[in-house]
This record gives sequence, structure tokens and C-alpha cells, in this order.
Amino acid sequence: MTEPSASPDSPQESFISHLIELRSRLLRSIIAVVVVLLCLFPWAKDIYAALAWPLLKALPQGSTMIATDVTGTFLVPLKVTLMAAFLIALPYVLYQMWAFVAPGLYHHEKRLAVPVIVSSVVFFALGMGFAYFIVFPVAFGFFAGYAPTGVQMMTDIDKYLSFVLTMFIAFGITFEVPVVVVVLVRLGVVSLEKLRSIRGYVIVGAFVVGAIFTPPDVVSQVMLAVPLWLLYELGLLVARFVAVSKPGTDVQESEAA
Repeated sequence: MTEPSASPDSPQESFISHLIELRSRLLRSIIAVVVVLLCLFPWAKDIYAALAWPLLKALPQGSTMIATDVTGTFLVPLKVTLMAAFLIALPYVLYQMWAFVAPGLYHHEKRLAVPVIVSSVVFFALGMGFAYFIVFPVAFGFFAGYAPTGVQMMTDIDKYLSFVLTMFIAFGITFEVPVVVVVLVRLGVVSLEKLRSIRGYVIVGAFVVGAIFTPPDVVSQVMLAVPLWLLYELGLLVARFVAVSKPGTDVQESEAA
């Protein structure tokens, strides 16, 4: 007797088809980033110069950055250009992610997912911009002004890149606080009154986070802690206008529609 062939809708074939689709969308995303990288590569030095501008402006006249690694002069600008290429291609990458998960979402989940994804990208970009235009000039000016007599501040480009990426990630995640607060209230995970009641703990936690993820100076810590607190307050304010989602409510509404 011959074994019955697996039906097209069997769990095994469905799982394999999902893996194939995931691989396809990952490859598309990688190709998009690589294409943008190749287009930006001729301007890699200029892109790094733009990233280094806040520090170079704060350094004393005649001071420069240094490269202690033989390959640093090539790899560091390449890393910065890759980061810029990923940010430029991010809308397409997010679209590929959305196209993969959207078929498995309910209607009410799709309505929530799109605003969350868009607002998360916008707030993360705002956090990076805040770090670049506000925090970096103040922090670097503070460091350069307190250099001891006889010591010339000359930063390695690789260490500078690591510092900048850490600050970008810290401030980018910090600016996601309003999105997290609104989502928690919208899904009914926690009530607005409960979030208000822990405001004091959030303020203390904001300064703890500032002390962990910023350089050991009061200026940088405050410039991360205060926005974190204010963004939490913004999330509470926006959450007031967001109805709490009760289990099954949105599903019933979507079915009724």
C-alpha cells in the first residue's frame, strides 16, 4: 500500500512555507540595506565626519581624532555608513516584517500594530536626534573644558563610535516610553491610575537609568533622566484619551462591522 500524501494544508507544509517566506523577506531586507550601503559608500568619510562633528566642534583648535587600529580608518567609516544605510532602508525592512506577520493578526491587532510601529520609529529617531543635537554638544563641551592642564583630548575613532552608538540606543529606547505606556493602557495590562501611582518610582528609576547608560557626569545623567520622566508624563497624558481594550471587545466590534 502506498502512504497517503500530505495535504497542502498540513501543519508541516504550512510551517515550511512560512519559513520560506521568512527567508525571502529577510533576504529582501538585507539586499535593500546592501544596495543603500553601496550607494552611500563613496561618501563614507563625509558621513563619519558628520557623526564626529559634535566632538570635533568641542575640541580645542588644532585638535583631531586618532585611529589606534590599523584598519580603523577604513572599518569605522564603513560601520557608520552601514548604520546610516540601515536607517534609510528601515521603512522597507519594517514593511517586510509587517507583510510577514500581518496575515496572522486579527483586525483589531492590525489597527493597533501600524500606529505602534510608525510611532516607535518616529520616537526612536527623535531620541537619536536629541542625543546628537542637544546632548552631544553639551557633554563634549563639558568634557573638553575639564581636561587637566597639559592633557590634550584626542579620542580614538573606534571608541567614539562605540560611545555614540551606546548613547543613540539609550536615548532611542528612552523616547519609546510614551509608546510603551499607551500600549500597556490600551491593552488593559495596567490601569492609568496604577501608572500614576508609581510616578515617584519612575522618577527615581529615570535617574538610575541615566547613571547607568550615560558617562559619569551629572550633566549627561540629567539630560537622560529628565526626558525619560517627561516622556513618561507624556505617555500618561496621551493614555487618557485611549480606551482600555477588554478581551473580545475589538473582535466583536470587527465582526459586527
